Amino acid sequence: MLRLICGVDEAGRGPLAGPVYAAAVILDPERRINGLADSKVLSAERREVLAERIKERAIAWAVASASVEEIDRINIFHASMLAMRRAVQALNVRPEEAWIDGKACPKDLGCAARAFVDGDARHKPISAASILAKTARDAEMTALHEQHPRYGFDKHKGYATSEHLEALGRAGPCAIHRRSFQAVGLFFQEDLFPVDWAGMTEAVRLRTFRRHLKALRVFEES
Repeated sequence: MLRLICGVDEAGRGPLAGPVYAAAVILDPERRINGLADSKVLSAERREVLAERIKERAIAWAVASASVEEIDRINIFHASMLAMRRAVQALNVRPEEAWIDGKACPKDLGCAARAFVDGDARHKPISAASILAKTARDAEMTALHEQHPRYGFDKHKGYATSEHLEALGRAGPCAIHRRSFQAVGLFFQEDLFPVDWAGMTEAVRLRTFRRHLKALRVFEES
């Protein structure tokens, strides 16, 4: 008898901007998908190809997210758990067990759950979920780039790259930046920045940001 195992993973815990995404996937053992792996080790082109195959061949799949506002209100860990719970609950087939990437399982999934460290590299259902979550989030960040073109979201997807940090220092944060993250939150600390930081000259704002950022020791993420 077929046991319905649901793989679950998130994408976007680390970035300074944008929502966090999660996906849930129940693979069909009769419809094999070659090449499933942790989304982080796959090229963007390969992820897109595999995402389409997963959607075509899986018994069930779902993608969900938690907003920037939710991230700032309940913190990124709980927002990630929320996105994963939403993804599992959105499946049109109820799994018997959910396999979660990481050390913790979301509550109230409606099924049993197990957490696996490095699960996205070790278990195919979680690998599939990581690919769907990553491609969905990347697509949203590319779309959000059209609304906020100064930051380069289409390239770095909100991660703290040197390009992103430079743009953040020059322009200040926009509506999709996570204020609860230190590099963004700097702008809202009155002892570091004036309330009207938007009225500062770009050069002064960037210089001030760089100085405070250096104190935080924020490094580029990939």
